[in-house]
Amino acid sequence: MPFNSFADYPMSWKPDRAGLKRPIYLSLAQRLETDIGAGLLAPGVKLPPQRELADFLDINFTTVTRAYKLCELKGLVVAETGRGTFVSPRAARPITISADHMVRECIDLAFGASFEQCNSMIADAMRRVMAKPYFDRLLDYTDPSGMPHHKQAALNWMRGMGLEARPEQMAIVSGAQNGLVIALMALFQPGDRIAVDTYTFSNLIEFARLHHLHLVPVRGDRQGMLPEELEAQCKLNEVRGVFLMPSCSNPTTVVLPEERKRMLIRVIRQYGLLLVEDDTHAFLTAGVVPDYEGPMYRLLPEQTVYICSTSKAICSGLRVAYLVFGEALRERILHTIYNVNVKTSSLNAEIVTELLLTGRAGEIMAEKKRLAEQANALFNACFPAEAHNGHPLAFFRWLPVSSALPGEQLEKQLETRGIRVFHSDRFLSGPVQPQKYLRIALSTADSMERLRAGLYILREALLT
Repeated sequence: MPFNSFADYPMSWKPDRAGLKRPIYLSLAQRLETDIGAGLLAPGVKLPPQRELADFLDINFTTVTRAYKLCELKGLVVAETGRGTFVSPRAARPITISADHMVRECIDLAFGASFEQCNSMIADAMRRVMAKPYFDRLLDYTDPSGMPHHKQAALNWMRGMGLEARPEQMAIVSGAQNGLVIALMALFQPGDRIAVDTYTFSNLIEFARLHHLHLVPVRGDRQGMLPEELEAQCKLNEVRGVFLMPSCSNPTTVVLPEERKRMLIRVIRQYGLLLVEDDTHAFLTAGVVPDYEGPMYRLLPEQTVYICSTSKAICSGLRVAYLVFGEALRERILHTIYNVNVKTSSLNAEIVTELLLTGRAGEIMAEKKRLAEQANALFNACFPAEAHNGHPLAFFRWLPVSSALPGEQLEKQLETRGIRVFHSDRFLSGPVQPQKYLRIALSTADSMERLRAGLYILREALLT
């Protein structure tokens, strides 16, 4: 069909055929990337069906398919089976969450810190570590996966959260995000599909883009990812793995109940998926949420990599986390650690171990739980309709909003009011959703008074 026969046909995107150069698929993908970056295609816009665009441009159908696929690998578009291809809600801007470019005058309700006022509680442990007779051994390259006594202390701590493993099944890494990157690099190849919640950890989305992994959004409810939806995606796509945060999902604060965990495990086992379980908030859940019986790792260790970090529980700046894995995955995980990290700081791991062995870590976690309880009470007072949603001690909350403003615009508008928040668009693993949210960090403001002030500003801003 001649390409100009569609001249008056309504299409969301009409690239100029004359501007395409060989190879056509690459030129078309570059044109799409340019138009998205220039704002000519807004987030959430549905692109023309591949066959329709091919007819319009008078090119082969598979050429459009290759162009769309290339843009999907770059995170510019998302394809949803049965619905079409959409401009990604995060395509035109980076969504990495960090403390960079923070406006000092703003009250920060965005970046997920960890009640940093507790960091002074580690000072005595640091001094004791400096005086230890084997201090020099903490500064070299030995024990790249972690010193034996560091591993044993970690396993004893995680046993209290329901995890059982042997020292040879674990390694010490530089924080949960580092552990996540290691797990993804070790277990998945570019082009692999990983099932995730509709709203998921934003830095996972960015890494998937960098490593050319496909994230497959799976619908959920108030109890987390729906097993039947995961199975449906496995039937539709060649899903290789699944990423879950069962103890307190970031950003939604959803806690997977035990029965939901077991139902998901049945699907994961049936389809031979690899489970990456980020359990950073297990310390807030064990002994607090009545239904909690332990991590999903205990139900399917041979197909699971378990990540447990001390950053939220003890001290964020030490960057110490524990990676636990099934024996079948051991060689690949260790090979990746040796080539990515070389090793994690034994000095930092020794400080965390000292805190665990002396009981000081327990005191720090108790204080953080106390502060989390106060912070959540402040949030519930400002937004009583959300009082019973999600994890009761979450370090952040997931607030539905009615504003129709694009995410970036709403964030900037609230910043002019003196508060910094993150919009739900940053966490979307798939197409734009009708309901919008804000993720409200409760553990970043340096005092409860400042948090209260920020929450009241937010409430007033959303009411006007």
